[in-house]
Amino acid sequence: MDNSQNQLIEGGTLVLLNVPPGTELGIDMKIWTIGENFRGIKMIPPGIHFIHYSALNDYGDVTPKTGFFYNFRRSEFVVKKWDRVLQDISLDEVPESEVVQLKDSITILDKFLGPYPYSIWKKWTLLTSHVTDNLIKRLMPETGRVKSVLDLMCQAKSEEGPSSKCLRKPRWGNSLTEAIEEDLLPNLKPVPGTDIRLTPLPNRNYPEGSIPSEITRHSLDSTYSLELMINSFQEKTDLIGELQFAYVCFLVGHSIEAFEHWKNLVCLLCSCEVAIKKYYTVYDIFVTTLEGQILETPPEFLADIVTNNNIIYLKLRTFFLSVSDSDVHGRFKTKVERFKHNLTSKFEWDFTHLDSDDEEDAPVVVDLG
Repeated sequence: MDNSQNQLIEGGTLVLLNVPPGTELGIDMKIWTIGENFRGIKMIPPGIHFIHYSALNDYGDVTPKTGFFYNFRRSEFVVKKWDRVLQDISLDEVPESEVVQLKDSITILDKFLGPYPYSIWKKWTLLTSHVTDNLIKRLMPETGRVKSVLDLMCQAKSEEGPSSKCLRKPRWGNSLTEAIEEDLLPNLKPVPGTDIRLTPLPNRNYPEGSIPSEITRHSLDSTYSLELMINSFQEKTDLIGELQFAYVCFLVGHSIEAFEHWKNLVCLLCSCEVAIKKYYTVYDIFVTTLEGQILETPPEFLADIVTNNNIIYLKLRTFFLSVSDSDVHGRFKTKVERFKHNLTSKFEWDFTHLDSDDEEDAPVVVDLG
């Protein structure tokens, strides 16, 4: 049996009915503008995939992207319908009798199904290697949909009662004018159940009751904060799974909230020295994962809009120096050196003189006096 026959037998099928022509629809890192005859995707490799789409509004403009994860089993046959009112794929289950009828008519339906683009499969499996069903259930919005633009609602002025003006809580700036402008802005928050349930990073990077010298130590090395994150998961490597989940929601789902979380996780992982040896398996996977992610990320997304500083580059300098100073296994150091070389070749990032940090990037030191 050749490879194409095996893909046809092993692969899953996603039937999408009544999707309007002109809709942008994709799976994983591939996207199409569908036509009249489109009925779905076939030969989908078993495993976790991200289905994403942007409908056309009444004016013919493409709407913000929506997507969801689905773990296809071997030869699974899935049927979904388009909800014309919601302009979205319906969450309602398609009756089993209709599914059976479509499956029995697969030879007729087949010519209306687009094949999964296997050219992206290797890259996709690298980007999602530690995303599991349990993580998806934990992190996905309660609605089951990731949206590039959050549905927002107006927050009441206070908990004492409803407010007709729905004002933002005051945030005093450098002037009275700034304060007034902030106060007049509506206080918006995501509609309950629509935001991604990403694991919050610790509010502080040292244990409660720490003395000044301990605060300094934890400011120099964020292993304490990293361990709090790791211990919140069932498996240590689930932290990398969340890193991958957040990255996919950004890269494919266009979620800015997920991108910010991805950056924060990368910065945390790069700010630990003790953890590199203590959680060697996590860091071994981290280097493989991060290299694949950075090579997929447009360079302009890695630079701060205001300062134009590339925070990922700066944190990688810290990480590479920590690895160099660590007595971790030589194989890992070789892997990190190769990672560093690949980044320099592609982006011309300079990783020489790692021990000369910028003043702005220097760690916080608590004065004992």
